Amino acid sequence: MATTNDIKNGTVLKLEGNLWNVIEFQHVKPGKGGAFVRTKLRNVLSGKVVDKTFNAGAKIETATVDRRDYTYLYQDGADYVFMDVQDYDQLTVTPEVVGNAKNFMLENQQVIIAMHDGSPLYLEMPASVVLEITYTEPGLQGDRSSAGTKPATVETGYEIQVPLFLEQGTRVKVDTRDGSYLGRVTD
Repeated sequence: MATTNDIKNGTVLKLEGNLWNVIEFQHVKPGKGGAFVRTKLRNVLSGKVVDKTFNAGAKIETATVDRRDYTYLYQDGADYVFMDVQDYDQLTVTPEVVGNAKNFMLENQQVIIAMHDGSPLYLEMPASVVLEITYTEPGLQGDRSSAGTKPATVETGYEIQVPLFLEQGTRVKVDTRDGSYLGRVTD
């Protein structure tokens, strides 16, 4: 058993039979009354996000989560196949566990898979990835009051918004958390 003092980002808690990943936490000590810990938790299986408050020093149950480095190999039907970097074992992961990471994964992409009792819980992608634009309309300069954007399809098939001057074949940096364009990559 741990206490609320052990809570930090990335900690996985067992609450009411479910596993919850701590996204944010804040220790609060008001001028009047007892201290408490305010947390934002994401359900590991469903992805639902909730706010929960714990009294300071309260006992909480943490789950042992093993985070290991994997390399994405290929897609097998609906499932995704990864290889453990250390012992070269292959792991098949369902689309539910992969989630939105599929929009940014290329073959040989390095990811971290969090495991609990031998079953994969979720994928952790790098903060950003470099992808090539496979299709976009030519951007036309016209009279507009602000910088324009246009849709572009990247090599994974995902569509992002990019500035008008970018063309097909350009390599761009993409934020894996929200799919936003971060910049052009020149090799």
